Amino acid sequence: MSKPSDIPLSLSLLKKYVIFCFKNFYGEYIVKGRENIPVDCPVIYAPNHINALMDALAVHSISTQNVPVSFLARSDIFNNKTAAKFLNFIKMIPAFRMRDGIENLGKNNEVFERCADILHQNNPIGIMPEGNQGEQQKLRMFTKGIFRIAFAAQQKFGTEPGVKIVPVGINLGDYVKSGKHIIINIGKPIEVSEFMTAYAENPVTATNEIRNRLSNELSKLTLNLATETHYESFETITEVCKSNVLKELKLPNKTFFRFVAQQKIAEKLVTIEKEEPEKINKLELLSAEYSNCLQKTNLRNWVLEQKTHKTIKLLLEGLILFAALPLFIYGFILNFLPFFIPVLLRKYVLKVKFYGFYSSVHFAFGIFSFPIFYLLQTVIFAFLVSSTWWAIVLFFLSQYIFGKMAYQWNRLQKRYFAKIRCFMLGIKKSSVLEQAQNLRKQIIQLIKI
Repeated sequence: MSKPSDIPLSLSLLKKYVIFCFKNFYGEYIVKGRENIPVDCPVIYAPNHINALMDALAVHSISTQNVPVSFLARSDIFNNKTAAKFLNFIKMIPAFRMRDGIENLGKNNEVFERCADILHQNNPIGIMPEGNQGEQQKLRMFTKGIFRIAFAAQQKFGTEPGVKIVPVGINLGDYVKSGKHIIINIGKPIEVSEFMTAYAENPVTATNEIRNRLSNELSKLTLNLATETHYESFETITEVCKSNVLKELKLPNKTFFRFVAQQKIAEKLVTIEKEEPEKINKLELLSAEYSNCLQKTNLRNWVLEQKTHKTIKLLLEGLILFAALPLFIYGFILNFLPFFIPVLLRKYVLKVKFYGFYSSVHFAFGIFSFPIFYLLQTVIFAFLVSSTWWAIVLFFLSQYIFGKMAYQWNRLQKRYFAKIRCFMLGIKKSSVLEQAQNLRKQIIQLIKI
């Protein structure tokens, strides 16, 4: 078995290409806290787990080392020999769970030893402390595996500084769609040596202490809607109130600060749920009614955030979109097949049901479909249209550039027609729109940071 440090050129190039594609999959790639990543020491990256493969790639994209992060993954995906060969190539390590059979749990001892060996070479590993993926934006109970590995690797260093656990918070603008934002929030490293004295006295107590520490740190880096009974209302309220909270906190209206505002709202809602049950019940009713109004009007909250939609501005936006329509058509035609083939494979071949895997499937197939189709289309262009080298190069590059423009045009036209719907409902003095606006105001008034 090759060592993690034995990185073939093919893997190094693959990593660079995949990370390039990953960053371009999102409309905004935002990283905070790079200075918190330790150097020249054993590092365990501990991200929250909300979006399958994309969470691991988020960690790969911030790692300061050329060596790929060795990630633990559920053992059943290694059952296929071809898949296992590829997973081993990209430094994935199987971890065994109870559902894999109690007879296989003993194999984790070998896995933990392998992880400790990787860390002792000062190579990074990645472990999802929640163990499994969730559909909701909140932290779940942490498994013990990450801490067993951390303590086992730290034995070599005793109470001296050694292994560090780096909490990584991941926030997504959308679980499925490309072109949205990703925020990767890197927290300060947790020094495992601080818990070694307690571990020598009582491993269970020390494990609980470091687990609580990681949970608290990771909670600060994510949008943690920590409720068991009011999740949907929490989700709606954080969206409704974020613009108002931005103003309260005097923060600029930018993606990262909108995320910060949502964090503050989530913290406030958790406090209200604990201390003011009547108020949280009222908010639950208001948010449910508000969501119902949005559904009836086919509008999103962001449309109602804008107080007025002026006629002249709407006309100007419409003219600009119409003028840019040929660019959209060109980009759409050249990107239709590579964009939609991964979607069709996911729907009708793989038949993936869990939407938390959608973007991972789209991305995994897309990193192959786009270059393949771009090359094929370039060959056809050279054969049928022009064999001039500079025209061929320009055509090849234009496929990607105009594809991005087409995607942006499509997003803008959707927002434009949402504004038009809101504008027309306002002219008609829609009672449902008026009700939605009143409900929104009531929700905002009940949330003061």
